Amino acid sequence: MLLAGCATHPTISTDRMAKGESKYGYTLSVENVFPFIWYRYALSDKSDVGFRVGLPIYGSGIDYSRLLYSKEDKWDVLNAAWSINPNYNLDFTYYKFRQRKAKKTRPASTTWWGIRMMYIPKGMSGGRSNRLGLLLGGQPSQRFGYELGYYHDFNSMPITELFNFKWKTDMDKATKARYGDTPHTAYGLPSEYSRLTGISVRIFFNLGGKKKEPITIEGESVPPEKQD
Repeated sequence: MLLAGCATHPTISTDRMAKGESKYGYTLSVENVFPFIWYRYALSDKSDVGFRVGLPIYGSGIDYSRLLYSKEDKWDVLNAAWSINPNYNLDFTYYKFRQRKAKKTRPASTTWWGIRMMYIPKGMSGGRSNRLGLLLGGQPSQRFGYELGYYHDFNSMPITELFNFKWKTDMDKATKARYGDTPHTAYGLPSEYSRLTGISVRIFFNLGGKKKEPITIEGESVPPEKQD
């Protein structure tokens, strides 16, 4: 898994950002091998843009998030992302967030799940891969969080054989005719068709940022989300 480095995904904001707010940090991920740093800036109360820089360049990219629904402790976000890596990819992800307020027995925390469509236009073996899958995440504190996901290419192998690591060598004639032209390795590394390319395991850390503070107009406090 540590030799994958084949696909990258964004680290988006796990709370609702106000216009002018920013945050930054770094992410450790299995899929990218090396850590990458990220920065997010809120263009408005409903949209923010993110930038990533990886080592040497793998993991670098840009993404855009749009708040679609918000009510009390729940909100939905749509994210579109582009990433540079050996199997450079485009992501379209629908997130559903939920926040638990702090209590005496536990701190505030956020959990989420999402559906991700992942597209690799030209991978390491020269092919194209379309993937679909689920992700789960949590942020037990303001300082760090985690996310797990898997996105499957149904044209590269049957999902029922996902845990059969001898499948590629034990294919019958019918299966080989269906999946034989999807090599799972290229130059000794996982290709765009490999199941490893669909794995996402990450831990991210928030290092800080700039929050938009409430202002006072005619003696009345105006929160960030209501400031023009």
